[in-house]
Amino acid sequence: MKLEQATEENLSILINGIADRLNLVNRSIMQPEDYHLDNYNDIKFLYDHIESKGQLSVSEIEAFIQELANFRK
Repeated sequence: MKLEQATEENLSILINGIADRLNLVNRSIMQPEDYHLDNYNDIKFLYDHIESKGQLSVSEIEAFIQELANFRK
């Protein structure tokens, strides 16, 4: 999967992938349309970091969610 290009489709893949990896129950807090394409590289960095980690602690999950909240519209 090529995620290097900043497109709406790739942004959607990143956001949904992060939500899956964080095991979010309330997916409404992470809708792809709530994020600017301008922040694609930052969101991609978070996605890559989350994907590279094994098990995530509760505090790590909370930190990732808080960081993503900074990129919401």
